[in-house]
Amino acid sequence: MLGKYRSARSLKEHIGQLIEVDDLDRALKLIHDFVEIIFTEPLCTSQVFGSKELDHLCQCIGKANFETIKQENADAGYSQHSRPVFAYVVTKLQKTGGHNRVIEAFIKARPEAQHVILSTELAGQSDTDFLINGLAKQASIVLELAPTGNYQQRLNWLQKRLLEIYPKKVYLFNHHQDSVAAAAIQPSMGLDGSFYHHGDHHLCLGVYLSHLEHIDSHPMGYHNCRDALGIENIYVPLTINDRGERTADLPFLQSGRLTTCTAARSNKIEIPYFVSYLDFVPKLLKVTGGTHVHIGRLTPWALFRIRRGLKRLGVQPEQFVYTPWVPSVWTSLHDYRVDLYIASFPYGGGLTLIEAMGAGIPVALHKHIFSRVLSGIDLAYSGAFSWRQPEALLAYCASITADELAEAGKSGREQFERFHAVEHFHRFMNDDKQGGLVPARVHGHFSVEGDEWALWMARQVSFRRVLYRAAYTAFRKFRARWL
Repeated sequence: MLGKYRSARSLKEHIGQLIEVDDLDRALKLIHDFVEIIFTEPLCTSQVFGSKELDHLCQCIGKANFETIKQENADAGYSQHSRPVFAYVVTKLQKTGGHNRVIEAFIKARPEAQHVILSTELAGQSDTDFLINGLAKQASIVLELAPTGNYQQRLNWLQKRLLEIYPKKVYLFNHHQDSVAAAAIQPSMGLDGSFYHHGDHHLCLGVYLSHLEHIDSHPMGYHNCRDALGIENIYVPLTINDRGERTADLPFLQSGRLTTCTAARSNKIEIPYFVSYLDFVPKLLKVTGGTHVHIGRLTPWALFRIRRGLKRLGVQPEQFVYTPWVPSVWTSLHDYRVDLYIASFPYGGGLTLIEAMGAGIPVALHKHIFSRVLSGIDLAYSGAFSWRQPEALLAYCASITADELAEAGKSGREQFERFHAVEHFHRFMNDDKQGGLVPARVHGHFSVEGDEWALWMARQVSFRRVLYRAAYTAFRKFRARWL
Protein backbone atom coordinates (compact mmCIF):
# COMPACT_ATOMS: atom_id res chain seq x y z
CA MET A 1 0.00 0.00 0.00
CA LEU A 2 2.79 2.42 0.88
CA GLY A 3 4.81 1.62 -2.21
CA LYS A 4 2.69 3.82 -4.47
CA TYR A 5 3.76 6.97 -2.62
CA ARG A 6 6.84 8.52 -4.19
CA SER A 7 7.77 10.46 -1.06
CA ALA A 8 6.79 11.18 2.52
CA ARG A 9 5.25 14.41 1.23
CA SER A 10 2.88 12.56 -1.09
CA LEU A 11 1.92 10.27 1.78
CA LYS A 12 1.14 13.26 3.99
CA GLU A 13 -0.96 14.84 1.25
CA HIS A 14 -2.97 11.65 0.89
CA ILE A 15 -3.50 11.36 4.63
CA GLY A 16 -4.77 14.95 4.63
CA GLN A 17 -7.27 14.01 1.93
CA LEU A 18 -8.41 11.00 3.95
CA ILE A 19 -9.02 13.25 6.96
CA GLU A 20 -11.10 15.60 4.80
CA VAL A 21 -13.39 12.75 3.68
CA ASP A 22 -13.56 11.37 7.24
CA ASP A 23 -11.71 8.12 6.44
CA LEU A 24 -9.90 8.30 9.74
CA ASP A 25 -9.28 4.59 10.10
CA ARG A 26 -7.26 4.38 6.92
CA ALA A 27 -5.38 7.56 7.79
CA LEU A 28 -4.35 6.12 11.16
CA LYS A 29 -3.26 2.86 9.55
CA LEU A 30 -1.16 4.60 6.90
CA ILE A 31 0.72 6.57 9.56
CA HIS A 32 1.21 3.43 11.64
CA ASP A 33 2.60 1.45 8.71
CA PHE A 34 4.80 4.29 7.49
CA VAL A 35 6.46 4.65 10.90
CA GLU A 36 7.07 0.89 10.97
CA ILE A 37 8.95 1.18 7.69
CA ILE A 38 11.12 3.99 9.05
CA PHE A 39 12.02 2.48 12.41
CA THR A 40 12.83 -0.91 10.88
CA GLU A 41 15.27 0.75 8.46
CA PRO A 42 18.73 0.39 10.07
CA LEU A 43 20.06 3.55 8.42
CA CYS A 44 17.42 5.61 10.27
CA THR A 45 18.33 4.28 13.71
CA SER A 46 19.40 7.10 16.03
CA GLN A 47 19.16 9.48 13.08
CA VAL A 48 15.39 10.06 12.79
CA PHE A 49 13.74 10.62 16.18
CA GLY A 50 10.44 12.33 15.47
CA SER A 51 8.24 13.99 12.86
CA LYS A 52 6.37 17.22 13.39
CA GLU A 53 4.26 16.54 10.31
CA LEU A 54 3.19 13.04 11.37
CA ASP A 55 2.42 14.18 14.91
CA HIS A 56 0.37 17.04 13.49
CA LEU A 57 -1.57 14.64 11.25
CA CYS A 58 -2.24 12.35 14.22
CA GLN A 59 -3.58 15.31 16.14
CA CYS A 60 -5.77 16.35 13.19
CA ILE A 61 -7.23 12.84 13.09
CA GLY A 62 -7.74 12.85 16.84
CA LYS A 63 -9.41 16.26 16.71
CA ALA A 64 -11.84 15.22 13.97
CA ASN A 65 -12.72 12.05 15.85
CA PHE A 66 -13.08 13.86 19.15
CA GLU A 67 -15.58 16.33 17.69
CA THR A 68 -17.89 13.42 16.92
CA ILE A 69 -17.39 11.92 20.37
CA LYS A 70 -18.24 15.23 22.05
CA GLN A 71 -21.47 15.49 20.10
CA GLU A 72 -22.46 11.91 20.93
CA ASN A 73 -21.63 12.34 24.62
CA ALA A 74 -22.72 15.94 25.17
CA ASP A 75 -24.69 15.07 28.29
CA ALA A 76 -22.12 12.75 29.81
CA GLY A 77 -20.37 13.91 32.98
CA TYR A 78 -16.93 13.21 34.35
CA SER A 79 -16.41 10.41 36.82
CA GLN A 80 -16.30 11.38 40.47
CA HIS A 81 -13.22 10.05 42.22
CA SER A 82 -12.66 9.60 45.92
CA ARG A 83 -8.90 9.65 45.35
CA PRO A 84 -6.59 10.90 42.58
CA VAL A 85 -6.54 8.86 39.38
CA PHE A 86 -3.51 8.52 37.10
CA ALA A 87 -3.81 7.04 33.61
CA TYR A 88 -1.14 5.41 31.44
CA VAL A 89 -1.69 4.97 27.70
CA VAL A 90 0.38 2.10 26.31
CA THR A 91 0.54 0.13 23.09
CA LYS A 92 1.22 -3.20 24.74
CA LEU A 93 2.35 -4.62 28.05
CA GLN A 94 5.01 -7.31 27.71
CA LYS A 95 7.10 -9.39 30.02
CA THR A 96 10.34 -7.76 28.96
CA GLY A 97 11.12 -4.16 28.12
CA GLY A 98 12.23 -1.18 30.15
CA HIS A 99 9.11 0.99 29.77
CA ASN A 100 6.96 -1.50 31.70
CA ARG A 101 9.32 -1.22 34.65
CA VAL A 102 9.14 2.56 34.41
CA ILE A 103 5.34 2.36 34.62
CA GLU A 104 5.77 0.21 37.72
CA ALA A 105 7.97 2.93 39.22
CA PHE A 106 5.36 5.60 38.47
CA ILE A 107 2.66 3.52 40.15
CA LYS A 108 4.76 2.68 43.20
CA ALA A 109 5.56 6.37 43.68
CA ARG A 110 1.85 7.02 44.36
CA PRO A 111 0.52 3.92 46.15
CA GLU A 112 -2.46 5.81 47.57
CA ALA A 113 -3.86 6.71 44.13
CA GLN A 114 -5.98 4.82 41.62
CA HIS A 115 -4.03 3.79 38.49
CA VAL A 116 -5.62 2.94 35.14
CA ILE A 117 -3.60 1.44 32.28
CA LEU A 118 -5.22 1.81 28.86
CA SER A 119 -3.66 -0.35 26.12
CA THR A 120 -4.40 0.13 22.42
CA GLU A 121 -3.10 -3.42 21.71
CA LEU A 122 -1.74 -2.29 18.33
CA ALA A 123 1.42 -4.37 18.79
CA GLY A 124 -0.39 -7.57 19.68
CA GLN A 125 -1.89 -8.97 22.84
CA SER A 126 -0.54 -7.76 26.17
CA ASP A 127 1.10 -10.08 28.68
CA THR A 128 -0.68 -8.78 31.74
CA ASP A 129 0.03 -11.23 34.54
CA PHE A 130 3.55 -10.13 35.44
CA LEU A 131 2.56 -6.49 35.99
CA ILE A 132 -0.90 -6.73 37.48
CA ASN A 133 -0.28 -9.69 39.77
CA GLY A 134 2.92 -8.17 41.07
CA LEU A 135 1.67 -4.66 41.70
CA ALA A 136 -1.94 -5.38 42.64
CA LYS A 137 -0.79 -6.13 46.18
CA GLN A 138 0.86 -2.71 46.51
CA ALA A 139 -1.44 -0.36 44.59
CA SER A 140 -4.91 -0.08 43.10
CA ILE A 141 -4.58 -0.88 39.38
CA VAL A 142 -7.10 -1.32 36.61
CA LEU A 143 -5.95 -2.63 33.23
CA GLU A 144 -8.21 -2.02 30.24
CA LEU A 145 -7.49 -3.40 26.78
CA ALA A 146 -8.86 -1.87 23.62
CA PRO A 147 -11.64 -3.96 22.09
CA THR A 148 -10.84 -5.81 18.89
CA GLY A 149 -11.55 -3.54 15.96
CA ASN A 150 -10.00 -1.21 13.44
CA TYR A 151 -7.81 1.77 14.24
CA GLN A 152 -10.62 4.31 14.47
CA GLN A 153 -12.66 2.06 16.74
CA ARG A 154 -9.70 1.82 19.09
CA LEU A 155 -9.32 5.59 19.00
CA ASN A 156 -13.02 5.98 19.84
CA TRP A 157 -12.60 3.70 22.82
CA LEU A 158 -9.46 5.44 24.08
CA GLN A 159 -10.82 8.97 23.82
CA LYS A 160 -14.09 7.99 25.47
CA ARG A 161 -12.29 6.28 28.35
CA LEU A 162 -10.03 9.27 28.91
CA LEU A 163 -13.10 11.49 29.12
CA GLU A 164 -14.94 9.10 31.41
CA ILE A 165 -11.98 8.61 33.73
CA TYR A 166 -10.74 12.19 33.49
CA PRO A 167 -7.49 11.46 35.36
CA LYS A 168 -5.50 13.94 37.37
CA LYS A 169 -2.58 13.11 35.08
CA VAL A 170 -2.19 10.98 31.96
CA TYR A 171 1.12 9.58 30.73
CA LEU A 172 1.75 8.51 27.14
CA PHE A 173 3.98 5.40 26.91
CA ASN A 174 3.25 4.48 23.30
CA HIS A 175 5.35 2.32 20.98
CA HIS A 176 6.92 4.09 18.01
CA GLN A 177 4.14 3.45 15.48
CA ASP A 178 1.06 3.83 17.68
CA SER A 179 -0.91 6.45 15.76
CA VAL A 180 -3.98 5.84 17.93
CA ALA A 181 -2.18 6.85 21.12
CA ALA A 182 -0.59 9.89 19.44
CA ALA A 183 -4.01 11.04 18.21
CA ALA A 184 -6.00 10.44 21.39
CA ILE A 185 -5.05 13.22 23.84
CA GLN A 186 -6.42 16.50 22.53
CA PRO A 187 -5.71 19.97 23.97
CA SER A 188 -9.46 20.61 24.18
CA MET A 189 -9.81 17.74 26.64
CA GLY A 190 -8.11 19.86 29.28
CA LEU A 191 -6.05 16.95 30.53
CA ASP A 192 -2.69 17.33 32.23
CA GLY A 193 -0.54 15.01 30.14
CA SER A 194 3.06 13.91 29.63
CA PHE A 195 4.80 12.07 26.81
CA TYR A 196 7.41 9.64 28.15
CA HIS A 197 10.09 9.33 25.46
CA HIS A 198 11.12 5.70 25.84
CA GLY A 199 11.18 4.85 22.10
CA ASP A 200 14.26 7.03 21.79
CA HIS A 201 16.44 5.12 19.33
CA HIS A 202 14.03 5.51 16.41
CA LEU A 203 11.29 7.64 14.91
CA CYS A 204 8.51 7.72 17.49
CA LEU A 205 5.09 9.30 17.21
CA GLY A 206 4.39 11.81 19.97
CA VAL A 207 7.83 13.41 20.24
CA TYR A 208 6.51 16.76 19.00
CA LEU A 209 3.18 16.89 20.84
CA SER A 210 3.66 20.36 22.26
CA HIS A 211 0.60 20.28 24.53
CA LEU A 212 2.14 17.39 26.46
CA GLU A 213 5.07 17.67 28.84
CA HIS A 214 8.04 15.88 27.25
CA ILE A 215 9.96 13.56 29.59
CA ASP A 216 13.42 12.17 28.81
CA SER A 217 14.92 9.55 31.07
CA HIS A 218 18.67 9.73 30.41
CA PRO A 219 21.25 12.45 29.76
CA MET A 220 21.78 11.49 26.12
CA GLY A 221 18.11 11.75 25.26
CA TYR A 222 17.61 14.90 27.27
CA HIS A 223 20.37 16.83 25.50
CA ASN A 224 19.51 15.40 22.09
CA CYS A 225 15.86 16.40 22.35
CA ARG A 226 16.64 19.83 23.78
CA ASP A 227 19.68 20.78 21.69
CA ALA A 228 19.16 18.92 18.41
CA LEU A 229 15.36 18.69 18.18
CA GLY A 230 14.51 21.98 19.91
CA ILE A 231 12.06 20.44 22.38
CA GLU A 232 11.32 21.93 25.80
CA ASN A 233 11.70 18.86 27.96
CA ILE A 234 12.34 17.73 31.51
CA TYR A 235 14.68 15.06 32.87
CA VAL A 236 13.35 12.25 35.06
CA PRO A 237 16.23 9.85 35.83
CA LEU A 238 15.68 6.12 35.48
CA THR A 239 15.35 4.45 38.87
CA ILE A 240 14.99 0.94 40.19
CA ASN A 241 14.51 -0.67 43.57
CA ASP A 242 17.70 -1.19 45.53
CA ARG A 243 18.33 -4.94 45.82
CA GLY A 244 21.58 -4.55 47.70
CA GLU A 245 25.20 -3.88 46.88
CA ARG A 246 27.88 -6.49 46.35
CA THR A 247 28.78 -7.97 49.73
CA ALA A 248 32.14 -9.03 51.09
CA ASP A 249 31.33 -12.72 50.53
CA LEU A 250 31.28 -12.07 46.77
CA PRO A 251 34.90 -11.20 46.00
CA PHE A 252 35.92 -10.40 42.44
CA LEU A 253 37.71 -13.06 40.40
CA GLN A 254 36.85 -15.61 43.06
CA SER A 255 37.45 -18.53 40.69
CA GLY A 256 40.60 -16.95 39.31
CA ARG A 257 38.88 -16.38 35.97
CA LEU A 258 36.68 -13.51 34.79
CA THR A 259 32.91 -13.93 34.76
CA THR A 260 31.18 -11.48 32.42
CA CYS A 261 27.54 -10.84 31.66
CA THR A 262 25.35 -9.05 29.11
CA ALA A 263 21.59 -8.58 29.44
CA ALA A 264 19.70 -7.81 26.22
CA ARG A 265 17.18 -9.27 23.85
CA SER A 266 17.85 -9.89 20.17
CA ASN A 267 16.54 -6.44 19.21
CA LYS A 268 19.59 -4.81 20.81
CA ILE A 269 22.40 -7.05 19.63
CA GLU A 270 21.31 -8.92 16.49
CA ILE A 271 21.79 -5.76 14.45
CA PRO A 272 24.09 -5.20 11.42
CA TYR A 273 27.20 -3.49 12.79
CA PHE A 274 30.95 -3.48 12.31
CA VAL A 275 31.46 -5.67 15.38
CA SER A 276 29.12 -8.56 16.08
CA TYR A 277 28.24 -9.55 19.63
CA LEU A 278 27.59 -13.08 18.37
CA ASP A 279 31.12 -13.40 17.03
CA PHE A 280 32.69 -11.49 19.91
CA VAL A 281 31.50 -13.75 22.76
CA PRO A 282 33.56 -16.80 21.69
CA LYS A 283 36.67 -14.61 21.31
CA LEU A 284 36.07 -13.14 24.77
CA LEU A 285 35.85 -16.58 26.36
CA LYS A 286 38.95 -17.74 24.49
CA VAL A 287 40.91 -14.81 25.94
CA THR A 288 39.61 -14.93 29.51
CA GLY A 289 39.07 -18.65 29.93
CA GLY A 290 36.14 -17.67 32.10
CA THR A 291 32.36 -17.63 31.82
CA HIS A 292 29.97 -15.35 29.97
CA VAL A 293 26.33 -15.16 31.03
CA HIS A 294 23.76 -13.90 28.55
CA ILE A 295 20.38 -12.84 29.92
CA GLY A 296 17.67 -12.16 27.34
CA ARG A 297 16.01 -14.05 24.54
CA LEU A 298 18.04 -14.56 21.36
CA THR A 299 16.98 -16.11 18.08
CA PRO A 300 17.96 -19.73 17.32
CA TRP A 301 20.29 -18.42 14.59
CA ALA A 302 22.12 -16.22 17.10
CA LEU A 303 22.60 -19.09 19.53
CA PHE A 304 23.87 -21.28 16.69
CA ARG A 305 26.46 -18.66 15.69
CA ILE A 306 27.72 -18.28 19.26
CA ARG A 307 28.00 -22.02 19.82
CA ARG A 308 29.60 -22.56 16.42
CA GLY A 309 32.17 -19.90 17.34
CA LEU A 310 32.86 -21.61 20.66
CA LYS A 311 33.51 -24.90 18.89
CA ARG A 312 35.81 -23.34 16.30
CA LEU A 313 37.94 -21.69 18.99
CA GLY A 314 38.03 -24.73 21.25
CA VAL A 315 36.01 -23.08 24.03
CA GLN A 316 34.01 -25.38 26.27
CA PRO A 317 30.24 -24.94 25.70
CA GLU A 318 29.53 -24.68 29.44
CA GLN A 319 31.53 -21.44 29.53
CA PHE A 320 28.59 -19.75 27.80
CA VAL A 321 25.49 -19.60 30.00
CA TYR A 322 22.24 -18.61 28.31
CA THR A 323 19.02 -17.75 30.12
CA PRO A 324 16.16 -16.13 28.17
CA TRP A 325 14.59 -14.32 31.11
CA VAL A 326 15.17 -13.65 34.81
CA PRO A 327 12.94 -11.85 37.32
CA SER A 328 15.81 -9.50 38.25
CA VAL A 329 19.03 -8.82 36.37
CA TRP A 330 20.39 -7.25 39.55
CA THR A 331 19.93 -10.43 41.61
CA SER A 332 21.20 -12.63 38.81
CA LEU A 333 24.46 -10.65 38.62
CA HIS A 334 25.08 -11.62 42.24
CA ASP A 335 23.84 -15.19 41.82
CA TYR A 336 26.20 -15.79 38.89
CA ARG A 337 29.05 -13.98 40.70
CA VAL A 338 29.57 -11.67 37.74
CA ASP A 339 32.81 -9.67 37.77
CA LEU A 340 32.16 -7.36 34.80
CA TYR A 341 28.98 -6.27 33.05
CA ILE A 342 29.51 -5.76 29.31
CA ALA A 343 26.75 -3.46 28.12
CA SER A 344 24.90 -4.59 25.01
CA PHE A 345 25.99 -3.32 21.62
CA PRO A 346 25.32 -1.86 19.14
CA TYR A 347 22.25 -0.75 21.16
CA GLY A 348 22.75 -0.14 24.86
CA GLY A 349 20.14 -0.64 27.57
CA GLY A 350 19.58 1.99 30.27
CA LEU A 351 17.85 0.08 33.08
CA THR A 352 20.13 -2.95 32.89
CA LEU A 353 23.15 -0.66 33.09
CA ILE A 354 21.69 0.98 36.19
CA GLU A 355 21.00 -2.42 37.74
CA ALA A 356 24.62 -3.43 37.19
CA MET A 357 25.92 -0.24 38.83
CA GLY A 358 23.49 -0.61 41.74
CA ALA A 359 24.64 -4.18 42.23
CA GLY A 360 28.23 -2.92 42.51
CA ILE A 361 29.35 -4.55 39.25
CA PRO A 362 31.91 -2.74 37.05
CA VAL A 363 30.70 -1.93 33.55
CA ALA A 364 32.28 -1.80 30.10
CA LEU A 365 30.44 0.29 27.50
CA HIS A 366 30.74 0.49 23.76
CA LYS A 367 31.33 3.86 22.06
CA HIS A 368 28.96 3.60 19.13
CA ILE A 369 30.50 4.75 15.85
CA PHE A 370 27.95 7.51 15.27
CA SER A 371 25.43 7.76 18.13
CA ARG A 372 25.82 8.97 21.68
CA VAL A 373 22.22 7.90 22.39
CA LEU A 374 22.92 4.28 21.44
CA SER A 375 26.03 4.08 23.60
CA GLY A 376 24.62 4.99 27.00
CA ILE A 377 28.02 6.14 28.23
CA ASP A 378 26.65 9.29 29.85
CA LEU A 379 24.63 7.14 32.26
CA ALA A 380 27.74 5.51 33.70
CA TYR A 381 30.09 6.62 36.45
CA SER A 382 33.06 8.81 35.65
CA GLY A 383 36.01 6.69 34.58
CA ALA A 384 33.94 3.72 33.41
CA PHE A 385 35.78 1.69 30.81
CA SER A 386 34.59 2.32 27.26
CA TRP A 387 35.75 0.82 24.01
CA ARG A 388 35.24 1.17 20.28
CA GLN A 389 37.48 -1.53 18.79
CA PRO A 390 36.82 -5.04 20.14
CA GLU A 391 40.54 -5.60 20.63
CA ALA A 392 40.51 -2.92 23.33
CA LEU A 393 37.79 -4.71 25.29
CA LEU A 394 39.55 -8.07 24.92
CA ALA A 395 42.78 -6.56 26.24
CA TYR A 396 40.94 -4.97 29.16
CA CYS A 397 39.24 -8.23 30.11
CA ALA A 398 42.50 -10.13 29.89
CA SER A 399 44.39 -7.75 32.18
CA ILE A 400 41.90 -6.43 34.75
CA THR A 401 42.69 -7.19 38.39
CA ALA A 402 40.41 -7.88 41.35
CA ASP A 403 41.39 -4.60 43.00
CA GLU A 404 40.57 -2.63 39.85
CA LEU A 405 37.22 -4.39 39.57
CA ALA A 406 36.42 -3.63 43.21
CA GLU A 407 37.22 0.06 42.78
CA ALA A 408 35.11 0.34 39.62
CA GLY A 409 32.24 -1.51 41.30
CA LYS A 410 32.32 0.96 44.17
CA SER A 411 32.14 3.89 41.73
CA GLY A 412 29.14 2.32 40.03
CA ARG A 413 27.35 1.86 43.34
CA GLU A 414 27.98 5.50 44.24
CA GLN A 415 26.58 6.58 40.86
CA PHE A 416 23.43 4.57 41.52
CA GLU A 417 22.91 5.99 45.00
CA ARG A 418 23.44 9.53 43.77
CA PHE A 419 21.10 9.53 40.76
CA HIS A 420 19.03 6.37 40.41
CA ALA A 421 17.77 5.31 43.83
CA VAL A 422 13.98 5.07 44.10
CA GLU A 423 13.89 7.75 46.79
CA HIS A 424 14.96 10.38 44.26
CA PHE A 425 12.17 9.36 41.87
CA HIS A 426 9.50 9.43 44.57
CA ARG A 427 10.66 12.86 45.67
CA PHE A 428 10.47 14.11 42.09
CA MET A 429 7.04 12.64 41.37
CA ASN A 430 5.56 14.28 44.44
CA ASP A 431 7.25 17.64 43.88
CA ASP A 432 5.03 20.37 42.46
CA LYS A 433 8.14 22.07 41.02
CA GLN A 434 9.12 19.27 38.64
CA GLY A 435 11.61 19.85 35.87
CA GLY A 436 14.50 21.53 37.65
CA LEU A 437 17.05 18.74 37.19
CA VAL A 438 19.50 19.10 34.30
CA PRO A 439 21.84 16.15 33.59
CA ALA A 440 25.49 16.95 33.01
CA ARG A 441 27.51 15.76 30.04
CA VAL A 442 29.99 13.81 32.11
CA HIS A 443 31.96 12.14 29.36
CA GLY A 444 32.93 15.04 27.13
CA HIS A 445 33.20 15.03 23.36
CA PHE A 446 31.87 12.02 21.51
CA SER A 447 33.85 11.53 18.32
CA VAL A 448 32.98 9.59 15.21
CA GLU A 449 35.83 7.75 13.57
CA GLY A 450 36.45 8.39 9.88
CA ASP A 451 34.36 8.10 6.77
CA GLU A 452 35.41 4.48 6.32
CA TRP A 453 33.11 3.49 9.16
CA ALA A 454 30.11 5.16 7.56
CA LEU A 455 30.93 3.53 4.22
CA TRP A 456 31.35 0.14 5.85
CA MET A 457 28.02 0.50 7.63
CA ALA A 458 26.26 1.53 4.43
CA ARG A 459 27.54 -1.54 2.63
CA GLN A 460 26.59 -3.87 5.45
CA VAL A 461 23.15 -2.40 5.97
CA SER A 462 22.33 -2.31 2.26
CA PHE A 463 23.33 -5.98 1.98
CA ARG A 464 21.16 -7.15 4.86
CA ARG A 465 18.24 -4.75 5.04
CA VAL A 466 16.31 -6.40 2.18
CA LEU A 467 16.14 -9.67 4.11
CA TYR A 468 15.49 -7.84 7.37
CA ARG A 469 12.66 -5.83 5.83
CA ALA A 470 11.12 -8.90 4.19
CA ALA A 471 11.14 -10.81 7.46
CA TYR A 472 9.59 -7.91 9.37
CA THR A 473 6.92 -7.38 6.70
CA ALA A 474 5.97 -11.04 6.89
CA PHE A 475 5.76 -10.78 10.67
CA ARG A 476 3.58 -7.67 10.47
CA LYS A 477 1.16 -9.34 8.05
CA PHE A 478 0.96 -12.40 10.29
CA ARG A 479 0.30 -10.23 13.34
CA ALA A 480 -2.35 -8.17 11.54
CA ARG A 481 -4.44 -11.29 11.02
CA TRP A 482 -4.91 -11.57 14.75
CA LEU A 483 -5.71 -7.92 15.55
